[in-house]
Amino acid sequence: MEIKNCNTSSITSLNTPLSIENVKHLFRRVGFGINHEEATKLAGKNPEEVVDTIITDAINSNPIDRPIWHDWDINDYPTNNADRNKLLVEQFEEHKYEYIDFLRKNNLIGRLSFFWTSHFVTTRTSHFCNSYQSQYVECINKYSIGNFKDFTREIGLTNAMLIYLDGAFSKKDNPNENYARELYELFTLGEGIGYTEQDIVETSRALTGYFIEGVSHTKCSPIVFKSENFDNTEKEIFGKKGNWDYFDVIEILFEEKKELIAQHICRKFYNFFVHPDARSSKAEEIINELAITFVANNFEIAPVLSMLFKSEHFYDNSTVGVIIKSPFDLFLNATKELSIPFTDRAFAVIQQGTRGTGQRIFSPPDVSGWDRDQGWINSDFIINRWLFLEGYIQEAFFNDKESFRKLALTIVGDIGNTTNNPDTIARLIIDAILAKGLHSEDDYQAAFDIFRSDVSETYYEGGSTPFWTLATFQKAPTQVFLLIKYLVREPEFQLK
Repeated sequence: MEIKNCNTSSITSLNTPLSIENVKHLFRRVGFGINHEEATKLAGKNPEEVVDTIITDAINSNPIDRPIWHDWDINDYPTNNADRNKLLVEQFEEHKYEYIDFLRKNNLIGRLSFFWTSHFVTTRTSHFCNSYQSQYVECINKYSIGNFKDFTREIGLTNAMLIYLDGAFSKKDNPNENYARELYELFTLGEGIGYTEQDIVETSRALTGYFIEGVSHTKCSPIVFKSENFDNTEKEIFGKKGNWDYFDVIEILFEEKKELIAQHICRKFYNFFVHPDARSSKAEEIINELAITFVANNFEIAPVLSMLFKSEHFYDNSTVGVIIKSPFDLFLNATKELSIPFTDRAFAVIQQGTRGTGQRIFSPPDVSGWDRDQGWINSDFIINRWLFLEGYIQEAFFNDKESFRKLALTIVGDIGNTTNNPDTIARLIIDAILAKGLHSEDDYQAAFDIFRSDVSETYYEGGSTPFWTLATFQKAPTQVFLLIKYLVREPEFQLK
């Protein structure tokens, strides 16, 4: 079922303090969630202060440490195939761990990094070279909240992109159109917008000259520019004639098509951060405002996102709980909001779970990136979402049962020491974990029944000897676990 965009709020900055619900909404969108204790500390602050801190932290974030093999080529690997392949697998597992931990620990820069890997798409399986992959991720993280023009120029020269879109196989006597097409169609302008097929043909000639040295790119051979492979003749791109090369293409593109580029990227920001449906008149108005800001700031990303995340439009109730969590959202959001430790075992389960629900790290299905929203929900994926996440939470419970009591007490506060009514406690936990709570009172009652578990009614409020409290009752951690395990299967849990 399609979720219609009914948001009529403006791009004007929200001028009221953030509620705890606002804070959680913000961090579910700009990051992978926030735990209740941290959200409580930010509630009551004004949006400008919180968003400015988020933006500043992203700009000043520490990069992932370069692995020792970041610049390795064929000569640095064992000549024996078995030894080389074993080392490649070990390095790649290390790289995936570091990257997923980076996503988990950071907010906006992690979220943006993951967003851009589904925009400037490459796949590790196209090259099987860990140094290519590390260099690609470094470029993504460096420019994620930097200048989009610089980003576009630099990402196209990464070895991973030159392989993935055949830039390293394009010569003057046989230019390949793949990168030229995706540069316009997906990366900057949008399909069929602002370019012609002849522009693609001419641009492909300007992008010739890059060449793989050695026998095989699967062994990390260097990619270099060779002038003898470059089409050194006049080309006409967007009506401009000259002996253009790769760098000229980027300059011409961002000069001649700046408004269209801004519209395309701001629409993607809107779909990703605000609402999956950007077709309403108000959404178009918001995107136009963002695009104007983008162009006015020479394609700096930070001012656009700052404007968006401070706006009344972003916090409108109609935007809350309308985006279906991706598999990585599902697991990393649970990790952060349920305070599950990121152990080696957790990393393994996250990898297995996201792969089993359709999102394999560094492997979007094609150049257009991962499907979003309802693409994550089908008969196979929904069952796997339940089972893998239930298993993840269950393992965390077996490792530390009391952490579930602690989680619940953090949410409910002092009432956890005083009330004998489990329904009061359960409602607070549900509303803290779900973006918009449950759909109806009947749904709440079904959850209350799960939370009450098989504990005798005599222990609760109204019994002959009520002494149940969340803080003291021995079985309370199990009750919290069973409630969360139940919520995982509810439709509302799939939304952020």
